[in-house]
Amino acid sequence: TSSERHPGERHLYSMPIDGGPRTQITSSTGSNVAEVSPDDTTIAVVHSYSNRPPELFLGANRPGSEPKQVTTTPTEEWRSFRWADPEVLTFKARDGVDVYARLYTPEMVGARPDPLRPGVVFVHGAGYAQNAHKYWASYFREYMFHNLLASRGYVVLDVDYRASSGYGRDWRTAIFRHMGGKDLDDIVDGARYLVEHHKVDPKRIGVYGGSYGGFITLMAMFTSPGTFAAGAALRPVTDWAHYNHGYTANILNEPQIDADAYRRSSPIYFAEGLNGALLICHGLVDTNVHVQDSIRLVQRLIELRKENWELAVYPVENHGFEQETSWADEYKRILRLFDTNLRSKAARTVS
Repeated sequence: TSSERHPGERHLYSMPIDGGPRTQITSSTGSNVAEVSPDDTTIAVVHSYSNRPPELFLGANRPGSEPKQVTTTPTEEWRSFRWADPEVLTFKARDGVDVYARLYTPEMVGARPDPLRPGVVFVHGAGYAQNAHKYWASYFREYMFHNLLASRGYVVLDVDYRASSGYGRDWRTAIFRHMGGKDLDDIVDGARYLVEHHKVDPKRIGVYGGSYGGFITLMAMFTSPGTFAAGAALRPVTDWAHYNHGYTANILNEPQIDADAYRRSSPIYFAEGLNGALLICHGLVDTNVHVQDSIRLVQRLIELRKENWELAVYPVENHGFEQETSWADEYKRILRLFDTNLRSKAARTVS
């Protein structure tokens, strides 16, 4: 499969074994993960679209065929909701490059915009993931949460910032020796895009994300004053010197060799810059980003006499939550953070 047609699509192609022109086989917009039958006549395709989860299709292994759907996974209740078909777009970053993103608006779910147009920017995790695409997201909970936000009047932007997958080598390596540099710039520029092109109130923008997204959220709240009124940092890295060596050393070198890279990339050294409202959520048995990262940051905020923050800990949760009650609690806290700090008083009254 290839993303030749669009960075946010995946299609099956065929080509001669000794090289030559490619022939596109699948045509349905979205992701098409395919297996070819032993006799080379039939393809089994797992297809998904932005607002449709993966389903199995069977069809002929030739261009122009129309595979038939053989599974229907979601319930009737789930399908009855008007799930948003987010717009995949690009906006210009400050250095002139095009940044891909997915946009959610109230109109997409049949809702009325909040009169003051609050906005939220989502930051995916891992650093190297891709989420601004035209198929069902691995961040499906966030997709559904963005639908909820849109239904309450928010405009939401999901950004494939610098170092995300799917855009080439230079994009992936743009954060070398400085995480929280160009990747953060793309998030801040995404907020500016919402203001300039979607009439979002610049004083009513929130940001949130988990893991690497939590790290970027902290850097945004600490080093980009006035951009975000509220932020939710979920299981965030706060000091890269304490994180997985195999991941971090490829980007920042090693702490004893390149201390400057670690310091300028670690939010704990910029905590004095916090102005907006901050929520931190972390599982106590996180074996990926250890909870000590959030605990050390909390102590730093206490020492700085900061009062505009909250910490929620989840005693039985690892890096990826498993308990439905924990997920529900986390999202309720994020929603309350945004509603309290971003939405107009009138909108809170009528919802």
